[in-house]
Amino acid sequence: MRMSSFFYTIGQGFKNLTRNKWYTLASIATISACLFLFGMFYSIVTNFQHVVKTAEEGVSVTVFFNEGVSEDEMLVLQNALGQRPEVREVVYVSADEAWEGFKEEYLGEYADGFTENPLADSANLQIYLNDVSMQPALVTYLESVEIVREVNRSEVTATTLSGVNKLIAYVSVSIIAILLAVSIFLISNTVTMGISVRKDEITIMKYIGATDFFVRAPFVIEGILIGIIGSLIPVGFLYFIYNQAITYVGTKFSMLSSLLNFLPAATVFETLLPTSVIIGVGIGFLGSFVTVRKHLHV
Repeated sequence: MRMSSFFYTIGQGFKNLTRNKWYTLASIATISACLFLFGMFYSIVTNFQHVVKTAEEGVSVTVFFNEGVSEDEMLVLQNALGQRPEVREVVYVSADEAWEGFKEEYLGEYADGFTENPLADSANLQIYLNDVSMQPALVTYLESVEIVREVNRSEVTATTLSGVNKLIAYVSVSIIAILLAVSIFLISNTVTMGISVRKDEITIMKYIGATDFFVRAPFVIEGILIGIIGSLIPVGFLYFIYNQAITYVGTKFSMLSSLLNFLPAATVFETLLPTSVIIGVGIGFLGSFVTVRKHLHV
């Protein structure tokens, strides 16, 4: 494409925005509304996943050993477990450490009456996972190890957290698909109106030898511009609203700060901003390109 044709195409794309003002505004408003809902949904889901992830990090599998197993054997197993992909961290707790923790949590000053460690055989490994859904496979492996006496785990917690993660994934995909379909449909209608208004002009251009690409390009540019504008507006609103919301909750419900541990706005929007722009551009491009391809037969 020659430089003059390139600038002409860009210019026509901008002009198309003003030629169909009401339809352009309607499309921008629709994309903004859809991406606003998407952004709100994304912010909620991201924070919910953060809470679930934090809960997962606190879930551990505890391994107790047979009587007479040496510390070296325990540490060998610890190193082996550390190499497994589902394992995030393995902590060795000696018998003395286990007793100190038990005294501090349950006995307090009454622990002075014990002269010996009643938990002499309670040395253990505490295993934290990257993904709690992999807990059954890990437990099966541990129960096959000869030196292991008992494996403690929380099956209900692991199953619940895994189910929540799957539910979030399914709901996210469904809602995003619906929002994208609605936005593409409305962009398609806008471009269709633009083609109807300029039908005679397009016919003349085709008769004097204009290529399909040259005729279609301004409409595609128009759709992309609508997508960019329609994506930046809701992200700006959401950034302001998100900051206000987490500040309000942190101030009014400070006693729940350990449970309502929101992600900072920068963390959420470093992904949400480019994602929204890409979605907006993609919607605009697909909506205009598909529509032009269907209706530009003159």
